[in-house]
Amino acid sequence: MLDLAKIRAISFDLDDTLWPIWPTIERAEKALMEWLGRYAPMAAALFASPGALQDIRNDVTASRPDLNHDLSAVRREAIRLALYRAGEDPFLAEQAFEVFFAERQRVTLYDDARSALEFLSARFPLVSVSNGNADLTRVGLAQYFRAAISAHEFGVGKPDPRIFHAAAGAVDVTPESVLHVGDDATLDALGALNAGMQTAWLNRADHLWPHEATPHVTVVSLDELCALFHEAS
Repeated sequence: MLDLAKIRAISFDLDDTLWPIWPTIERAEKALMEWLGRYAPMAAALFASPGALQDIRNDVTASRPDLNHDLSAVRREAIRLALYRAGEDPFLAEQAFEVFFAERQRVTLYDDARSALEFLSARFPLVSVSNGNADLTRVGLAQYFRAAISAHEFGVGKPDPRIFHAAAGAVDVTPESVLHVGDDATLDALGALNAGMQTAWLNRADHLWPHEATPHVTVVSLDELCALFHEAS
């Protein structure tokens, strides 16, 4: 059971918690392909081939294991490798990646996201904990968060307890004083449990819980989460 009296801060996952990620990624990849088609058509042809694209991604992962937690760097290196293999200018990779990255920040929030952040940030310091590469300033949500912890900057990702402990430290509380909110049963809910936090599993799509240990609370929306605090006040 959730113990509201212990909560001193709230950490949030971002992708698929505050916005659906795949429509955003599909839009960003389309923008990238259009840009490559204009300025690097041979590389665009490589990216259009699922087999060639997978080979490029596998090669980047194998040759640069140091980038495993940095999705931006992995994608940038994949673009650079595609340009090289296509016989085009690898220095175009930075411009091409920025086209993708700018579109990746144009997220469409879930209907309950902004109101929940407004409500909760007025009561607790909020910190984001993400394995992705969203930029809260460019997304337009930075005003609600006291800190942002990302795997690509921290060096490890969820479900490693260290990234959750870093989130707690960023807002000057102990892990047991933090409620972590996220959609992924393993990366978010179980990861935060193992880090000593309370957890709210945001299960928008009625998934089955896959683990033996259970979250402190399961909600189907952020409105439902906020209602718990309304009821306790």
